[in-house]
Amino acid sequence: MRYLKDKYFVVSTLLGSLFLFLAIIINSYAVTYANRTASNSVTDIVLSNTQAYDVDGTFVYGAALLVLIIITLCLIRLERTPFILKSASLFVVIRSFFLSLTHISPFPMHAAIGTNIFTSLFPSIFMGDDLFFSGHAGLPFLLALIFWDDVLLRTIFLGFSVLFSIVVLLGHLHYSIDVASAFFITFTIFVIAKKFFKKDWDLLNGTI
Repeated sequence: MRYLKDKYFVVSTLLGSLFLFLAIIINSYAVTYANRTASNSVTDIVLSNTQAYDVDGTFVYGAALLVLIIITLCLIRLERTPFILKSASLFVVIRSFFLSLTHISPFPMHAAIGTNIFTSLFPSIFMGDDLFFSGHAGLPFLLALIFWDDVLLRTIFLGFSVLFSIVVLLGHLHYSIDVASAFFITFTIFVIAKKFFKKDWDLLNGTI
């Protein structure tokens, strides 16, 4: 609990929370814009040659489980919180920028996402035509990079990333380029986050 008395930790955590809140708002506007200006769908080497499967449950509840794991990791070791919040915020903002550039409609035959508590609370995350790049593939990969030195956590988050990549392709919820590009862009985001939030990165790794 000593971190709760650390002024830097408290301020950095509050800033990270604010950044994430603002990032979610930016994402909401980006998704709305992409939905409103969406043009036609395109062919895809994977989606055009596979049928669409019902992946509603895994897509939504799997993401909810991922968030729960992240929150638990932060509560177990509070020093992880500032960097995770800020790097996730940077991820969401950069992804929102990409969403606003190109507006392709979803693949014609794709899984329907049912209405539940998560889709109702976060419609821009689960119900929008936010295609490029895949957040489901990218965010757990970002966490895998953050915890790369921890074999267990790295394996868990890489597992989530691979699982979600398969799920969104089987459900035709993302084009294959959305998934493939997510790993390259996310790695760049991780490198940028370590530069921008160096003190928080050092705090997470226990070097300060």
